[in-house]
Amino acid sequence: MDPMKAALLVAGGKIEVGTIPVPRPEDHQVLVRTSAVGICGTDVHLFGGQANYNFDSTGVPIPLSVQPQVLGHEICGTVEEAGRGVADLKPGDRIVVDQGLNCRSQRIDPLCDSCASGSSHQCFHYQEHGLTGKQGGFAEYVAIAAVNAVRVDGDLPSREMALTEPLACILHAVDLAERSGGPYRFGGERRVENILILGCGPAGVLFLQYFRNVRRFDGPIFMVDLNPRKLALAEALGGIPLAAAGDDLVGEVQERTGGRKIDYLVEATGAGAPFRYMGGLLRRQATVILYGVGREGVDLSVLNALHFGEPTVILPVGASGGFDADGRPRVFRQAMQHLASGRVRVAPLITHTCRLETLPEIFTRDYHKPEFTKAVLLPE
Repeated sequence: MDPMKAALLVAGGKIEVGTIPVPRPEDHQVLVRTSAVGICGTDVHLFGGQANYNFDSTGVPIPLSVQPQVLGHEICGTVEEAGRGVADLKPGDRIVVDQGLNCRSQRIDPLCDSCASGSSHQCFHYQEHGLTGKQGGFAEYVAIAAVNAVRVDGDLPSREMALTEPLACILHAVDLAERSGGPYRFGGERRVENILILGCGPAGVLFLQYFRNVRRFDGPIFMVDLNPRKLALAEALGGIPLAAAGDDLVGEVQERTGGRKIDYLVEATGAGAPFRYMGGLLRRQATVILYGVGREGVDLSVLNALHFGEPTVILPVGASGGFDADGRPRVFRQAMQHLASGRVRVAPLITHTCRLETLPEIFTRDYHKPEFTKAVLLPE
C-alpha cells in the first residue's frame, strides 16, 4: 500500500510526523484527501495526556505506546476515490465530514434506540475518527463512510468549512436545551430576555453568532472573558463585553439587568471557578448549558447555590440531530449551510494555520499564547 504523511500521537506531549499506509475505502466508503482540519481543545487534552478515549473490549484505555493515534476530527476535504457501493459522491466533490460512526455509517440494522430517536452521537455502537482510535484527519487521507460525507455548498475556503463540526455541536446543544423543557424559551410567554456566555473562545463566539444571526435573538448577549482581544472580537460580532469574574461579574450583571439576572447562561470555558459564583448570576429557573469540559478545582458543593434556583441544566456533547432522507447527518448539513451563507463567520476565529510538519508547534507553543483562538491544519 502507498504511504502517506500523518501526525501520530505516540505519547503524552509527543507528536511525531511520519508515514502510514493510505487507507483503502471499503464498498460503502470514500477516500478523502484532507484539505483542512480544525484543531480542537479535545485534541489538546489528548495531546497533554488528560484523556484517552481509545478503549479495548473491556473498557480499559489502550496506551499510546501500544497504539499511537492519528487525531483530528474537524475535517474538510475532497473525495479522492469512491467505493463500489457509493453512487452519490464522486472524485473531486468537496465535503465536510461527520466523524462519528453511528448505526447508519456502520450499516447496523435495526438502528439502536439513540440513532432511531435522532441522538446519533449517543449510538450504542459509537466510534469516532480522531478520538476513539479510528484514524483522524491529521493525515493526507482518511477513509470514511459515504453517509458521513456532506457535500459542500458554495465556495467558502476549506479552512473555514472545517469548522462545520464545532458549529454542529453548538446547534445540537441549543436544540437539546429547547427539547429539555426549561420555562424560559426563545418564544412563548416566558421569553428569554438576556443571555450570558462565559468564554470568548471558538465555542463562545459560535454560540453568540448562532443566537444573533440564526435564531435572531435581539436581546443583550453578555460575553465574559479576561482576554481583551477575544472580548473585542465578541463585541464586533454583536456581544456585550464584560471583563470581570467572581463577585465583580455578579455585581456587574445584576446592575446591567436591573436585578433581573440571567435567563440563559452558556458555560464555554471548561473551568471549575465559575461554579463558585454562578448562582449569583442566574434568575430562578434559568437555562444553563454546560458546554465546556474539565471543571477542575471544585467539589460538588458548588452546585448547592444552583440547586435552589431550579435551573434547567444541559450537558451536551457532540453533534447529534437525526438524519436527512439520504442518510446523512441533518445537523452537519444545517451547520455547513450556516457557514456557506455567511450567517456564521469563522474566519475571524482562525488565528493560526500549520502544515503537518509544523503541527506539533501548535500544541507545544502556539496554543498557550494570548493571541491564540483557533488553529487549522492545512495538510496539502
